[in-house]
Amino acid sequence: MFDEDSAQKLVEAWAAQSVWEITAVALAVIYLLLVIRQNAWCWVAALVSTGIYTALFWDVQLLMQSALNVFYLLMAVYGWWHWRYGGVAINGEAQSPPIVRWPWRRHVVVLLLISLAALISGYLLNQHTEAALPYLDSLVTWAAVATTFMVARKVLENWIYWWIINSLAIVLFVERGLALTAALHALYLVIAIFGWRRWLRDWRAQQYA
Repeated sequence: MFDEDSAQKLVEAWAAQSVWEITAVALAVIYLLLVIRQNAWCWVAALVSTGIYTALFWDVQLLMQSALNVFYLLMAVYGWWHWRYGGVAINGEAQSPPIVRWPWRRHVVVLLLISLAALISGYLLNQHTEAALPYLDSLVTWAAVATTFMVARKVLENWIYWWIINSLAIVLFVERGLALTAALHALYLVIAIFGWRRWLRDWRAQQYA
């Protein structure tokens, strides 16, 4: 899928990046780095970044990605609240909730729901809209919906989901000429490895606290 024409499109797109996309990418990187540190301010960076991306994706006809970022806006508010006040209060002061793990059966259910939702929305988009790459767009979107909720709930396995999502997203964004956003998701792949290691270490520390 990534041939000489795609490479040329990527180079041309890099030369035509908008200030808005650059700003959104920078804030998205800040968001992820703060997530790794379990810093609640990550959700503020997410709020601004996703607001910009909502408009950008709509402009290039990635309708599901645009809708996804509306969801991200809501999750940024929820994530801020949960990370700040969702934990057990100690001495009358709310604490950030701990990292948790989900049983494998729950992950099976999540994966089945993601697949079903992607098939349904992909079919509807393909039949009734001019959306680009409707099935891939839908799969990335619904997987990101589930995984963002996992981040907000501090589920350790969210990082594994992001490895797959970001790999698929790179293909999607290169195809639509969003070079900087494709590069961002390549960077996400690398950062997610460190995120997994950091959260796994913190989760293990919790077991002995």
